[in-house]
Amino acid sequence: MTAVTGTLSFDDLLTRVRAGELGPDPAAQRITVAFTTRQAVRHDGRGSGYRNEVLSLRLGGAVGSCAVEPGTLPDEAMEECVGADVARLLEHPSLPVRVAALDAYLMHVAPHTPEHGARPTALPAGTSLDKSRARAAAVVGLLDLPAGATVLVVGVVNSLLEALRSRGLGYVPCDLKGGLTEWGEGVVTDALAEAGRCDALLVSGMTLGNGTFDPLREHARTYGKQLVAFAQTGSAVLPRFLGHGVSAVCAEPYPFFWLDGGAGVVHRYGVGPGAACRGDRPEGGR
Repeated sequence: MTAVTGTLSFDDLLTRVRAGELGPDPAAQRITVAFTTRQAVRHDGRGSGYRNEVLSLRLGGAVGSCAVEPGTLPDEAMEECVGADVARLLEHPSLPVRVAALDAYLMHVAPHTPEHGARPTALPAGTSLDKSRARAAAVVGLLDLPAGATVLVVGVVNSLLEALRSRGLGYVPCDLKGGLTEWGEGVVTDALAEAGRCDALLVSGMTLGNGTFDPLREHARTYGKQLVAFAQTGSAVLPRFLGHGVSAVCAEPYPFFWLDGGAGVVHRYGVGPGAACRGDRPEGGR
């Protein structure tokens, strides 16, 4: 991938893509399909359910996505995206549209392949809960922590919390919606306020779409903490921040594990042989 020196922020990445520094001129790349995916789920054996809504944009053979809070995406947003060039969408007033467009462009330029640093991890066929737990194991396996360490989990996914518990790791669950975990634990709403008392961060790609990613990335970079991202939103975006506050990424492009019961795959970056570039060479469902 194209070399980047210094500390990279989300806005820096947008600027570089708009300038054509990471691939073909985005003004010459047009979105052919825009769609939303809406889902409600309550896994067997779980006491609570949740909803997802995701905006996805197709550029050539690539699909970029950004999750939004259900009901917050205006219907006209999709109409504005269809047929629009990527450069225009990277300046759209809606942050989720900008994220989805950036994700589609970067997926088009550098798909999730070993040549670009991705290491595929298979998800077996099964129930929604089976696949959720398999993904959680792939995500939590990217943390290198001793038992007893505490992880800030930004974007509460009960299967991730379950996987952390199985490894003897403590956690602070955080989500803008607040509420309770499956085990009745209170969910905090201000991630940055809690980060200081945690040893590592496990962060959803949804932070890109709500504007909270960069402060968390900078906290991890400043204090030398691991930040592992699990990304349906921005799966092609977040690997670009390896070495800039992000230590590893579990990328899951569309179609997501919760859409069908068949076998699937996630792509892990920043771990083991063939991991994505580091340093100055950068590379959702509960």
